[in-house]
Amino acid sequence: MSERQYSWFVRAERWGRWFENLALSLLIAGLISLTSLQIIMRNILSMGYPWSDSLVRLMVLWLALVGGIAASRDQKHLSIDIVTRSLPVSVKRIVDVVIHLFTATVTAFLAWHSYRFVGDSYAYGDTLSANWPAWIFQIILPIGFAAIFCQYILRAVRELMEKRL
Repeated sequence: MSERQYSWFVRAERWGRWFENLALSLLIAGLISLTSLQIIMRNILSMGYPWSDSLVRLMVLWLALVGGIAASRDQKHLSIDIVTRSLPVSVKRIVDVVIHLFTATVTAFLAWHSYRFVGDSYAYGDTLSANWPAWIFQIILPIGFAAIFCQYILRAVRELMEKRL
């Protein structure tokens, strides 16, 4: 990888990290604000917004997927590494690449089928509360899984390039 390509790669990762952190911060702040407001309104004013419960559920979905993207970015995702801990370094590198490629395959499968799901939702005109088109809120599914797919493919390529298997 040339120096110019590597610097572009580093800049893209930096911007991606910034955007993911911003999205996580906004989602958490919005979720806390909306739920707090809803609790106060229900307990003190005996009223509330009828659409807030479904919006909170959607925000949790978005938060879970953006959090999954950030966790896979920082390698903080769930993993079972009992076997790989005891392997020699050269074998562990090969196993890591295979695991990254397997994870990329699974997330590509999930991205494809969630894309089809969102497409069906669009085609059938599904709506959520207040008659908003459901696909607008569901679009995080294929985008999130595709982003995780890209991270694992890049991680596998980076392992292959840097470790010289």
